[in-house]
Amino acid sequence: MLGTIINTTTIIVGSSFGTLLRKGISEKYKQALFDGLGLCCIILGVNAALPNMAKSEFPVLFILSIAIGGIIGTKLDLSGHIDRWNTKLNQKSGKENNALNGLVTGILLYCIGTFSIVGPVLSCLSPSHGWAFNEPGNTFLYTNATLDLVTSAVLAATYGRIMLLAAPVLFCWQGFFYAIAYFCGNGMPEPMRTELSIVGGVLIVSSGISILGIKDCKTVNLLPSLLIPVIFYLVKGLF
Repeated sequence: MLGTIINTTTIIVGSSFGTLLRKGISEKYKQALFDGLGLCCIILGVNAALPNMAKSEFPVLFILSIAIGGIIGTKLDLSGHIDRWNTKLNQKSGKENNALNGLVTGILLYCIGTFSIVGPVLSCLSPSHGWAFNEPGNTFLYTNATLDLVTSAVLAATYGRIMLLAAPVLFCWQGFFYAIAYFCGNGMPEPMRTELSIVGGVLIVSSGISILGIKDCKTVNLLPSLLIPVIFYLVKGLF
């Protein structure tokens, strides 16, 4: 669990630093960070999705997941809720800032991927249950923490202190997988992790496209897509 605690701490530190940096940076540099973030999201999303597509047991599952999840999210108008909350935040602060969508992007970047899903499982299954600082089972989480330190600083410099809220979300996310491994012994099945990585990668690419202003993909409406592979494999396991 030490790896998850360190990973969460790096997001807090990075977000705090980015928030301080944001106060002294001009708009043109903020835009440069914004554009760079969009490009990085696309690269990270592609890197998460493509390697796993070759390992997928059901290559069309991610398409069905995006389609079904998108319909559910649109029906629930998740993006509309976020936009309305953003408007209220902008009215209170007097500034134009798409902060909540930034928070969603950050959570996707921190939580979706091999390091953040497999890392807690390996940490739990290590001989000391992942509490030793030099425990090899924590390697994935230490690597993830290093990446998240930089990413959180850039995100906070772009969106502000709201990015601190991503830290407890990451802790709960990784804690969930740690608990599964602790009680079940092997954690999430590999096929389910593969499909989640593919769908998550698509959502990260969608965020990048929206950030760059190419097209508003309403990524928030697609978030229910992450539930479809989980439901599919839970049902499949019953037969």
